[in-house]
Amino acid sequence: MALELDPEIVQAALTAMAGRELPGPAARDDWKALRAACEAGLTALEASLPEHPQVSREDFRASSHDGAPVPLRWYAPPGHDAAGAGPAAVYLHGGGMIAGTLDLHDRLVAGYVADSGVPMLSVDWRRAPEHPHPCPVEDSYAALSWLVGNAASLGVAPARIALMGDSAGGGLAAAVALLARERGTLVARQVLIYPMLDDRTTVPDPVLAPYAGWSYDDNYTGWHALLGDATGGPGVPESAAPARAGDLAGLAPAYVEVGELDIFRDESVEYARRLSAAGVSAELHVHPGCPHGFDRVAPTASVTRRSRADRLRILQSL
Repeated sequence: MALELDPEIVQAALTAMAGRELPGPAARDDWKALRAACEAGLTALEASLPEHPQVSREDFRASSHDGAPVPLRWYAPPGHDAAGAGPAAVYLHGGGMIAGTLDLHDRLVAGYVADSGVPMLSVDWRRAPEHPHPCPVEDSYAALSWLVGNAASLGVAPARIALMGDSAGGGLAAAVALLARERGTLVARQVLIYPMLDDRTTVPDPVLAPYAGWSYDDNYTGWHALLGDATGGPGVPESAAPARAGDLAGLAPAYVEVGELDIFRDESVEYARRLSAAGVSAELHVHPGCPHGFDRVAPTASVTRRSRADRLRILQSL
């Protein structure tokens, strides 16, 4: 039987598109057009979410590897005990390495905090191509280091900090976990939501290509912005593309989820398999009928409710 889209996702997409003039696909390697399209979509998705005013927000800055400031936003749930020592997560937003901002994910992150009771630190990592590798991953690692260094004043136990991200942010979370292992920084969990892990995923799979909201051309554009002409070649470091890592032993336990119609499906499944083979606990979910970003497109669909319950369960287990 052929693969097909979840009907609830189809209906949600049709409803969202009704009356809207949608841009055509960006040309391969046109990062400006792709950024504009991504951020228009993220703006609409963010506006559709509740604001969660009961979640407090406070802005900070970390310092990256090159001394550049990295804007951070700390989200705390109602009743959070700043004198305690509880769990927390560093959240790394998506955007294909070229798009997305802290503000365009504000309500999304606040929703996780409101529903899980776990505070989060959201990171405005610098985007490619203006800031190619290693800026995005080093900015993200700087945020983790900042949270560890300020854990006591924020009511966080340093041993109970997770890395969480979606799409490009999921890839960055995996990459930061690799850097943290190398640099001796403790990470409690990796929460990788349809993560962007492999710069070699640029050749279309004819089965998946018709469902690809984030296409193979888009993926090339994102990776090429980050890595330039090294994209797909032999010298790409694991801190840029975690699928390149040769040794996954000793990493934090991982939760990995992806849709079966997502072009990141195979790299996500393989990363979870390799984690398990290396002795790292890895929980993997492949959601039938789901393309990339299915939960954002169809927030009330049954599959989204199931996946969200799993994400909250992982956060609450920290």
